[in-house]
Amino acid sequence: MMVIKVQKLFKKTLFGVFALFGLIGLSTSILCVYTVDTHLSAEYESNSRDIAKTIADSSVDILLNRDLSALQSLIDQFVEIQGIKYIYITDESGGFLAHTFVPGIPAEIRASDPFNMETVERSLPGMGDFVEVGSPILAGVAGTVHVGMDTGLIALKIQRAIGQQVYLFSIILVVGVFAAIWLVNLAAKPLGALLGYAVGVARDEKPTDDNLLARDDEAGHLARLFLYVADKGQRSPESVE
Repeated sequence: MMVIKVQKLFKKTLFGVFALFGLIGLSTSILCVYTVDTHLSAEYESNSRDIAKTIADSSVDILLNRDLSALQSLIDQFVEIQGIKYIYITDESGGFLAHTFVPGIPAEIRASDPFNMETVERSLPGMGDFVEVGSPILAGVAGTVHVGMDTGLIALKIQRAIGQQVYLFSIILVVGVFAAIWLVNLAAKPLGALLGYAVGVARDEKPTDDNLLARDDEAGHLARLFLYVADKGQRSPESVE
């Protein structure tokens, strides 16, 4: 019974510790997802724009010579870069000069504005979700270059980052739970001894726990108070009569 009462006394404390661990884990995971997603998206978009500009600068002479095979070979090399899933080049009128789509150009790409240089989010059936950036060739006079970045790769890296974080947090949680239970039991031990001591004093039994009386904390103070009240009650006139 003594142990059960001590457990009830610290039940809210343990619940608070577990809730705190859960809140820390949830908030840390949300912050990690947001940070990784923001940084990776910005990094991939910046790299894609640099690649689009590089292709645009390199394709000027090729376009002047109308060497479309060399142009195709040029963009095929850049598709091998991690995260880059498609590249297409249009001329000054919006016609497609070269692309990396297999077997053909998706309808959504054909229906889009080739002169739009802003970042565009696309969902292509059978291919996935992408973020597309563009770069003009000779300020758009000679055409445009568009590079599609696979957002699935970003999601995969986020999952890996979260997985590592969850693994670490799980270890911390298990250690923290056992540490919390040990600390609660450590705090409950003198209270249990104090309860037994109070019961003994109430039964007019001679106290035998000198260690409890010697404690310089709340448990020791209460034990000495119980003993003082019991001695005072025994020496009162009413008790003598």
